Amino acid sequence: MTLVTLSLLLFAVLFALLAGGVWIAITLGAVGFAAMAAKVSVPAGYVLAISMWQSSISWDLTALPMFIWMGEILYRSRLSEDLFDGLAPWLGWLPGRMLHINVAGCTVFAAVSGSSAATCATVGRISLPELAKRGYDERLAVGTLAGAGTLGLLIPPSIILIVYAAATEQSIARLFIAGVLPGLMLSGLFMGLIMARSIVNPRLVPADDGGGETLSQRLKATWRLLPVLLLIIGVIGSIYGGLASATEAAVVGVGLSLLLSWFQGSLTRETFSDALLGATRTSCMIAFILAGAAFLTSAMGYTGLPRTIAQWIGTFELARWQLLCALTVFFVIMGCFLDGISMVVLTTSVIMPMVEQAGLDLIWFGIFLVLVVEMAQITPPIGFNLYVLQGLTGRNILWIARAAAPFFMLLIIAVVLIAAFPQLATWLPQTMLQR
Repeated sequence: MTLVTLSLLLFAVLFALLAGGVWIAITLGAVGFAAMAAKVSVPAGYVLAISMWQSSISWDLTALPMFIWMGEILYRSRLSEDLFDGLAPWLGWLPGRMLHINVAGCTVFAAVSGSSAATCATVGRISLPELAKRGYDERLAVGTLAGAGTLGLLIPPSIILIVYAAATEQSIARLFIAGVLPGLMLSGLFMGLIMARSIVNPRLVPADDGGGETLSQRLKATWRLLPVLLLIIGVIGSIYGGLASATEAAVVGVGLSLLLSWFQGSLTRETFSDALLGATRTSCMIAFILAGAAFLTSAMGYTGLPRTIAQWIGTFELARWQLLCALTVFFVIMGCFLDGISMVVLTTSVIMPMVEQAGLDLIWFGIFLVLVVEMAQITPPIGFNLYVLQGLTGRNILWIARAAAPFFMLLIIAVVLIAAFPQLATWLPQTMLQR
């Protein structure tokens, strides 16, 4: 069987299983078995056992369940209320007023969650009813939350960056730090769009909402933000300063989040149990997907398909920008049918050889990849953030997609900026290495 025939067969098996609703992990394993059976004489069961074992013993992966648990604990705390009350006095004077709460709140919560869906749901649960009550334009409010909710994928601790690090054998700590500046840049772009639209069309925002607080009132409100800011500094600062690895910082984060939840009075036997079970389910799901992806990667290596595809693409002599454009379109299309983690683990074995052949920095490419996956989070029909917002608002999914469209365009601008200025993603990790 030729490699062309094999690749068509594997794609047919892949999409048939996905269309049938088969779990992603089982689908990846089945495609791996098909590849081994069609091309390789090595026993597939032996390769499956070895690859699954190797994918599960990585010490760096222990950070994954800890960061997920930290987010689950804070999701069940009063963090969203504290974010709104603590940030509102500082943002009321900006054009757009309380709409900036969505962006600033998602930025802060992303730094303790690592999940796009959790970020969107937690902030939206408190902000959307409050913004509707105050008379803000619903479409703009929903759009800002859809866009800003994607920051949970980029700003550390990001679950998808941990998955990328495990799949490509890169440093989790360096990837975390690399996501800081692009995440803040994206927050600035979102807030800039809110201000521009509010200035052009003042009817989108009530004229008398906020902005009149005194300095003492603002400082008093900031006390509600202080615990979570200390948590963020403790986790990210310990990684950047070289005081702790990503795994050690995750343990510190869990301990601090438990203390914060206890201090707020939201830590009960029920919330502790729910958070632990939620983190266990999510971690097991991701570990299962990673195991299936590890087997598929090994199977692909035996067939030689990724290397052949990379060499074939190399014959086109694409410039770097052309390769990045092609990959962006590819991932946006994939994002219409798969979630972000599945996209990363499914495509890594195929695209990484061509990425390395193009001479792209793998830390930088991880941030680029996450930005593109963020675009998929607000792309119908399988944009996860769109479904989260549909559950919060009851609106039609296409109405929500139209509200999110301007922020989708900002994500495209962010991809262009990080491609034109790669230092946005590489400068902080370089300074960390120097330290």
